[in-house]
Amino acid sequence: MTTQTVGTEAGDARITWHRARKARLVLALGHGAGGGIEARDLRALADTLPAHGVTVALVEQPWRVAGKKVAPAPRTLDTGWRGIWPELAEPGLPVISGGRSAGARVACRTATELGAHAVLALSFPLHPPGKPEKSRADELLGAGVPTLVVQGGNDPFGKPAEFPEGDFELVDVPCGDHGFAVPRRAGITQEEALETITEGVVTWVTSLG
Repeated sequence: MTTQTVGTEAGDARITWHRARKARLVLALGHGAGGGIEARDLRALADTLPAHGVTVALVEQPWRVAGKKVAPAPRTLDTGWRGIWPELAEPGLPVISGGRSAGARVACRTATELGAHAVLALSFPLHPPGKPEKSRADELLGAGVPTLVVQGGNDPFGKPAEFPEGDFELVDVPCGDHGFAVPRRAGITQEEALETITEGVVTWVTSLG
């Protein structure tokens, strides 16, 4: 694991690399608006994917690196993501653009522009909680590249059944909330929930060729 600071027009971002020995792809993962790269799903993917030939780059947006507690506007998040992209692409491998929640939205909005190989959307915030009429489906459907959505079955920002039909695949994490936490009464353990995520992503990444 190595850490790299990258200057962007939005400020300094930080990339934590989890490198595969014989990498064939790079998976870049941005965090959400309410947390950083310590999120359980991001950690699980960083621990698992390098063994499958995928280098994982966990990206901390400039606002997080600067110690701020509130994420900036989407436009600024996109600027930060664009700024780190040359470093992600530098190894010369195809790059999957991904992230959780707000980071998933960034990945979808910028995928075509940046030439992403695919998009991984973890806990895509389809709408604000309790406001399904304020849909962000256009961002997801507009990604323009192969896309995998991994969504908790009880995510208040959009349950799997709420997603529209479209050119993307979806992995349902039973009983998971927006952070993929599962209650004790669920018929699935936290470890099993994370395995659902990692196994689903490994299968999808393998299918990309």
